[in-house]
Parts: sequence; C-alpha cells; structure tokens
Amino acid sequence: MKLDDSRRSDNVEDDRGSGGGIRGVHLGVVGTLIVLVVGYFMGVSPSTLLSLLNGDNQAVTAPTPATPVTGASNDPQVDFLRAVLGETEDVWGAYFQNLGKTYVPPKLVLFTSSVGSACGLASSAAGPFYCPGDQKVYIDLSFYRQLATQFGAPGDFARAYVIAHEVGHHVQNLLGITDKASQAEQRAGRVGANKVSILVELQADCFAGVWAEQANQARKILEPGDLEQGLQAASSVGDDTLQKREQGTVVPDSFTHGTSAQRVRWFRRGFESGKIDNCDTFGAGASL
Repeated sequence: MKLDDSRRSDNVEDDRGSGGGIRGVHLGVVGTLIVLVVGYFMGVSPSTLLSLLNGDNQAVTAPTPATPVTGASNDPQVDFLRAVLGETEDVWGAYFQNLGKTYVPPKLVLFTSSVGSACGLASSAAGPFYCPGDQKVYIDLSFYRQLATQFGAPGDFARAYVIAHEVGHHVQNLLGITDKASQAEQRAGRVGANKVSILVELQADCFAGVWAEQANQARKILEPGDLEQGLQAASSVGDDTLQKREQGTVVPDSFTHGTSAQRVRWFRRGFESGKIDNCDTFGAGASL
C-alpha cells in the first residue's frame, strides 16, 4: 500500500501496558466475572453483546480513557494504523457529506491481552472488535502476527482490511443498521439470530470493499497484489474455514460471520461498485 501521503488520524489511543485493560469494568454478580467478547472471527455480534449487557445481573462503567497517539510515531505499526484510519475518515466523511449526514469517526484503541470497553471485558484471543456502546475499535497488535502466520493472510492490505471491516461496523452503527439488526436478533431464535449476524458481518465486509475502492480512486493507495491480500484475509476468516481448522467439522447453523466464499464475494462486491447501495445483504437474503 502507498500511504506515505495519507493523513495520519489523531483518533488512535494507546492502552497497551495498562495492567490488563480491566479498569473501569464492573460486572454485577458477586464473585463472578463474566467475560464477554465480540470475536472478529468466531463470536458474538455487537448487537447480541449489547443485549446481553442490558441484563439485570450486569452493569458496565465507562473505562478509563487511553492515551491519545498524536504527532510522529516511532512505531511503524502504529503509524500504519493511523494512516489507514485517516483514509477511512476521509472516505466516509466525504460519503456521509454526500448523503447530507455528518460522519463522526470512531476511536481506535490499541491494547495488550485484554481491555475494558463499554461492551465489557474483551480478551485479545477473540480478535479485533467494534463496540457500538463507546464507538471504538479495539485491537491487540499481536493479532496481525496471527493473521499472517496462522491464517495465511500477510501483507499491508490484509491488515488494512481488518480495520476497514471494523470501521464498517461503525458505519452501520451511524446509519442505524446496528439497532435494527439487534432488534431482529432479539425476535429470532438462536439460528435466526446467527443468520442476522451473518448479514451484519457480510455488509461490513462490503463496506470495507467500498472504502478500499473510494480511497484508491482518490489517492491511488493500492499496489499490485494488494486486492488479492484483502481477498485472502476475507477468505481466511470465513466460518467454514475456521471451524474446519479448529474442530475438523463444519456446522452451518452455528455460523455467525459467513463462509469464506461469502466474505470474499461481498468484499469484492463493495470494491467493484464503490457504493454502499450495493451492500444490502439484508435485501439479498437467501441469495447470499
């Protein structure tokens, strides 16, 4: 990726080395700490997590703010993330302006091992996640090593795809899609809720593709091979691929993020069209 001329975002906060990241989080059952995570690959959709946190037995207080990262960074990974986040801000800012809306960018929080958020306590084992409650994206940078070595998705654009997918969830939140999906999940049974979660995740993949196309049109940030890296990253985190790798069998009713083929198809669809109008996974329904 060519990001030398990209604007560096100041919406990055560093919570690494803060003693496990559990500051400010209280979950109400005495003697019991219920760890709730939003898994980038395997877990619970943001809307489902929020409904869990609204239960009678749990309460979450706002975590202590992390340290903003501004100015020049000596850490190449942090500098890269600031550049990618800046690109998402510029693309979605312009897109929302064309819609007559205001884009409020998310914060990107760096953490180590675990972190407290408005969505509860999350472990780095679950991967990067977006929390609608505080409008922040959280990532343990060790995930990128895992993405390259265990999931076979190395490269700059594979790393950028991860951030763009989570920012895609933020876009859904700002457009009111997250709330509607949450309501649909609450009305459905387990299998039905999983299907709604898949629609949410595939749309975030599509939004990531829209971002990549728009940023490349504006500033030519992509180099040969970058698109293939993004497609490989999308494929590597499909539910079927992950389940087969982890347990040797595939259970479609338990899918929450979509198959590898679906994730690749919707990311490519966003990239080829460059328009969120073509990311209506909910309207696509059974034809996903």
